[in-house]
Amino acid sequence: MTTIKDLAKYAGVSVTTVSRALNGYDDVNEGTRQKIQKAAKELNYRPNVLARSLVTKKTRTLGVILSDINRAGAKDAMAFEILCGINDRAGELDYEIMLFSTNAKKQMSKSYSDLCKERNVDGAIISGLRVQDPYLQEVTYDSNFPCVLIDIPAEGSCLGHVTTDNVEGASMAVRHLIEQGHRHIAMINGHNDAAVSLERLSGYRKTLEKHGIAYRPELVFNGGFSEEGGCEAMFEILLHHPEVTAVFSASDLMVLGALRAVERSGGKVPETISIVGYDDIAIASYSSPKLTTIRQNKYEMGYQAAQLLVDLIEGRPVNHKIMLHNELMIRESTSPCEKP
Repeated sequence: MTTIKDLAKYAGVSVTTVSRALNGYDDVNEGTRQKIQKAAKELNYRPNVLARSLVTKKTRTLGVILSDINRAGAKDAMAFEILCGINDRAGELDYEIMLFSTNAKKQMSKSYSDLCKERNVDGAIISGLRVQDPYLQEVTYDSNFPCVLIDIPAEGSCLGHVTTDNVEGASMAVRHLIEQGHRHIAMINGHNDAAVSLERLSGYRKTLEKHGIAYRPELVFNGGFSEEGGCEAMFEILLHHPEVTAVFSASDLMVLGALRAVERSGGKVPETISIVGYDDIAIASYSSPKLTTIRQNKYEMGYQAAQLLVDLIEGRPVNHKIMLHNELMIRESTSPCEKP
């Protein structure tokens, strides 16, 4: 096995020069750097990752902290798509990723700072936290450790935030229903501890009011971002608000439950009631009916989060907030309103 000493002797330079060249230090002449890289290739040299981390104080490892990983999220696969984006960009930038799963109970027993220090990661990407979670409070107020949050607003010199335009996404959904002639539009939201719920509710409300339709808080139901929650919310709408002709749901997963409620009530989408979802999960284009929804690019969110975190780690100037655009996908779950 070729050692760094073998490589230095072969290239005719010192061990220190080899180390600094391979670790990206800018005080090494470019010609020398290329000579060392060529020698490393010829000798099939593989650097000792542990030794390199001791020299640079960096492990080139990104922590990825996901909240509440469970089988219930298998249908929407949002965490998986985000993780794919993170993994691909991290690999392109020569970083590894280390995955952690957390929940409120785990966060009480071990701090965010301790978790990252124990695993010796250079920075972290966090997704799925609720606004009251201990890790979010710690990251926002106490940490100088590079961190990127997905779908959670945050400010700080070491913090980044990647999201999509949730207000405009909700506006597109509601605007589509209004253009179809609907005036009594309910909303199935997620829950009050999610930043995206507040933003999508804001988009829903602003769009109604912009088109001269009064906002009625009694037409907003929380479904907890779950299929069962969406089903229960839709039953409430059908039972107590027969005037409603359309529903905007803050997630496609809740729409799947809402479709079941409409069917069990003897109705049919979109003939009985129109529905627009959010996320464009894989099943959205295969359900019956196929879902009209707001497409988020979950993969790109992960990809951009990894890029932003590496930029923070390596001290480059950054835009601390990256907002991606959404797209309205019109399919089969909405139709023109036939009620006066």
